[in-house]
Amino acid sequence: MELKLYNTLTRQKEEFKSIDKNRVRMYSCGPTVYYFAHIGNLRAYLFMDNLRRVLKYNGYEVLHAMNITDVGHLESDADEGEDKMLKAARRENKDPYEIAKFYTERFLTDLEKLNIDMPEIICKATDHIKEMEEYVQKIIENGYAYETKDTIYFDTSKLDKYGILSNINVDEQKAGARVEFDTEKKNVTDFALWIKAPENHIMKWDTFWGKCYPGWHIECSAMSRKYLGELFDIHTGGIDHIPIHHENEIAQSKGYSGHIPANWWMHCEFLLIDGGKMSKSLNNVYTLSDLEEKGFTALDYRMFNFTSHYRNKLNFTWKSLEAAKIALSRLKEAYRKHASGQEKVDSQVIEEYKRKFNEAINDDLNMPLAMGIVWEVAKNQTKSKQFAELLLKFDEVLGLKIDSEEKIELPSEIKQLVEERKNARANKDWKKSDELRDILSEKGYIVKDTKDGMEINLK
Repeated sequence: MELKLYNTLTRQKEEFKSIDKNRVRMYSCGPTVYYFAHIGNLRAYLFMDNLRRVLKYNGYEVLHAMNITDVGHLESDADEGEDKMLKAARRENKDPYEIAKFYTERFLTDLEKLNIDMPEIICKATDHIKEMEEYVQKIIENGYAYETKDTIYFDTSKLDKYGILSNINVDEQKAGARVEFDTEKKNVTDFALWIKAPENHIMKWDTFWGKCYPGWHIECSAMSRKYLGELFDIHTGGIDHIPIHHENEIAQSKGYSGHIPANWWMHCEFLLIDGGKMSKSLNNVYTLSDLEEKGFTALDYRMFNFTSHYRNKLNFTWKSLEAAKIALSRLKEAYRKHASGQEKVDSQVIEEYKRKFNEAINDDLNMPLAMGIVWEVAKNQTKSKQFAELLLKFDEVLGLKIDSEEKIELPSEIKQLVEERKNARANKDWKKSDELRDILSEKGYIVKDTKDGMEINLK
């Protein structure tokens, strides 16, 4: 069945054809490990995982590399300010390598909780300084770079076109309009490849240009080339990577080898919080741990992500996450009922469900449509092991572990209502007890009074 994927480079959906038959080489921009990943960051990795799973579902073998940025990412994506790792080290009064190790482990733990199919290669920037150095030297040799007193810059004016991915008008990028302009830069869009380290700079290496550290963008170009070759199939990331980071990766590759490194560039849209942006000042930057503290699981958040297409903004609210939690519980219950069913289903019915599901996921990962097919199977009144097996087959893409049993963790709001109802019953306030039971029912919970106390289950 034809697989179509949206390509940011061409701004259209195209039939996917891999360079190597039945094998896909793919690169994803990983985290800068200076702090905890928030749920907006994690949406991009759920998209990455969904793409992997759909490719595998279509019979492809996947060779996938993802970087860990543990040096070189300055506060501004446009190479201004301080290295994020050094800023974090000062914030926590720790060595930057210690910071990187801690937050890398936490990030990988989050991916595991989300049941993300791990990339075959996870590569750290600090382990590839030599490869980056050689990449920069080749760019210099090819005439695409110049030196200032403390930085080797990529000269974007040497390209046939800069801004091919984001479609920016370079003529409108006036000095000082986007970033504070370095007077030694030739063009406002030029970016740092290699930077001389000040005497007190912690993260620095002996290189051809003295003690230096890399610019942010160079690591992805050097590591994708090492593990996937000069030309590979797919490059993924968040939509925020398009105008600078991925644009500069393309520029570097053209300066190094003369061509764009990946055939497909795919990007995940932003996660909104209550209709707006995440902001520390608004106290709405949530991590998986924050969700867990309120009684939700990582898989509840995974389920929530299927309510919108990856190229659309997704609005997070606690109410919508609660709805996803209830939906996941109902899907698991539907699977269990089918698994214990004894009825037979015509094979043509199964094949038709498969066809519709495949069409949905192969239409640029249309997961909301695919979930509609999943629910058709789940809610079918004929209870059959064949449907249970089909749902498990679909779960190879969904990654929801629908055949697993998980203890229900009640959100704090529900716990409080349950406690109030206990007190009402203890005080023989039956009217209040009934009112609270109705409120719990409206929120998706069934209350059953037994001789051992209350039992709380999702509807």
